Amino acid sequence: MIAPAWMHQQITVEQYDSWSEEQCAGIEIVDGMVVVSPGASKRHNRLAKILAVALETAAGLGWNADFGFDVRLQDVPLTNQRPDVVVYRADTIDIMPARPEHILLVVEVVSPGSETTDRIVKAEQYARAGISYYWRVEQLPAGVPVVHTYVIDPATRTYRDDEVFTGVVDAVAPFPVKIDLTRL
Repeated sequence: MIAPAWMHQQITVEQYDSWSEEQCAGIEIVDGMVVVSPGASKRHNRLAKILAVALETAAGLGWNADFGFDVRLQDVPLTNQRPDVVVYRADTIDIMPARPEHILLVVEVVSPGSETTDRIVKAEQYARAGISYYWRVEQLPAGVPVVHTYVIDPATRTYRDDEVFTGVVDAVAPFPVKIDLTRL
């Protein structure tokens, strides 16, 4: 099978913005290059849903929590990611793509095949873009999820370790929230 030409060249903002939603589904753009993301498992999607609902409830007025949309981290070279969960300012709901300055927290649920990307690459990209909080959810083969939380160091634009939760998240930042992940 021959890969389409667009998989071998950098994509510009103008090109990407001209594509349909269907063309953009299941891909991310890193340094202008298309990265195909495999479909997520039911467990992965369930974790993202539980987290999004709990985060939106806890965040209160002024914040939304959703999943499945582009976050434009930079224009040149184009870098668009689709975090598993995004907590963003409610007044930016109609601004697409979302920008880092609209976002308080991103969450990535690690799946087989996304380990390096979620643990290292995306964490570095989100921090460089200035997103204040990053949570990484590890799905253990046997047992309950482990949530690693990070907070940005504004001077270095890198994340520093914050808290680690096994099963039940009881976080105070970026706002108080308690999430039971023991019963998927």
